Amino acid sequence: MEKQLERSAAVNPDLDRAIAARIDALLDERLEAKLAEIRAAKTPAMTIIATKGTLDWAYPPFILASTGAALGWDVSIFFTFYGLELLKKDLRTLKVSPLGNPAMPMKMPMGPEWFRAIRWNVPNAIQSLIPAYEAFATKMMQKTIRNKGVAPISELRALCLEAGVNLVGCQMTVDLFGYQPSDFIDEVKEYVGAATFLPMARDADVSLFI
Repeated sequence: MEKQLERSAAVNPDLDRAIAARIDALLDERLEAKLAEIRAAKTPAMTIIATKGTLDWAYPPFILASTGAALGWDVSIFFTFYGLELLKKDLRTLKVSPLGNPAMPMKMPMGPEWFRAIRWNVPNAIQSLIPAYEAFATKMMQKTIRNKGVAPISELRALCLEAGVNLVGCQMTVDLFGYQPSDFIDEVKEYVGAATFLPMARDADVSLFI
């Protein structure tokens, strides 16, 4: 039989090439179908690096994480440097600092509509001279958040935990700033370094730095 096939191939090389091409095409089709099946079955993953610890910058990581979790994604947030403030038990200490932030004009959350519409672009030189200006800006931001019906940070964080978002602390920063695990909420189970987190980010479908 083998000799017959060899003679057939020798007699009709075009047929042999056609058969080989058909086999290759079938293999390609099956491989593509299998890869599509694997992709469809895979749960999307997202990693977020949170580096800032102010009230305004606390919203992006928790909003993105809770949204991703609601979509059924596997989500992890890596809190490093000042981002560790967002893992503390008491979030009422989070403040807003408009100083040095030209993209943050003040708008008053009180008074008539024409007054609320004014953007108070206070120069940094003046902000730095006004006593307790940061505390004032924080109070105004908190009032604006309440007026607009936006969930407070504590609520968003709780929503993330309920949805299964993995909150990861940076061990190097914990050591650097002299924190203790007891300073943070009990739901933080992991404190790792960059060498542990980077492979997680490499394998994720979406990686964000905030």
